[in-house]
Amino acid sequence: MINGHVGGRYLDDEFFWSVFDRAESLDVPLYIHPTPPSELVVDTLYTGNFSTDVTDVLSTAGWGWHIDTATHVLRLVLSGVFDRYPDLEIVIGHLGEGLASMLARIESVFDRDLTGLDEPVGRYFRRNLHYTISGFNTVPTFENLVSLVGADRITFSADYPFASMEDAREFLGRLPISPADRRKIAHKNAERLLGL
Repeated sequence: MINGHVGGRYLDDEFFWSVFDRAESLDVPLYIHPTPPSELVVDTLYTGNFSTDVTDVLSTAGWGWHIDTATHVLRLVLSGVFDRYPDLEIVIGHLGEGLASMLARIESVFDRDLTGLDEPVGRYFRRNLHYTISGFNTVPTFENLVSLVGADRITFSADYPFASMEDAREFLGRLPISPADRRKIAHKNAERLLGL
């Protein structure tokens, strides 16, 4: 597990690429977990005409964690990390950290002429990324992600202690999916990804 940034530096910085090289050679996934944004980002984007308590939540669980992690992943894609390490597997939580709602737009504006990447941008989101539920127990968001990346790329998680284990289990049980897809999401995808 890696935080969304390290001292304000994102993993697209080649300083960190040896981590990707090692993860790919070991055939192990890396989980990018949200972390509070840097002080500069908090001051610039999240401090406003409201209390510091609101700033704290806005910059973390209410918005900033997820947007910062999504930006981080997009930077990895656009920097060519997955061209250099095509078998690298990255896991992100919270039903894609908002990326699913933006994927069509991302694909339309970042064409290969602009990016210089080996593949269309959307391909990396379907080939190199895996997504966990992580307490985002909302059916429409789940259905959107499944429609874009397929059930094979989504894994159950609860985000405990931030979210309830009971709510996570109940959510998994009521998802409008086939029994086969429910088994994939409940455990088979994780078993495959982690080599269990």
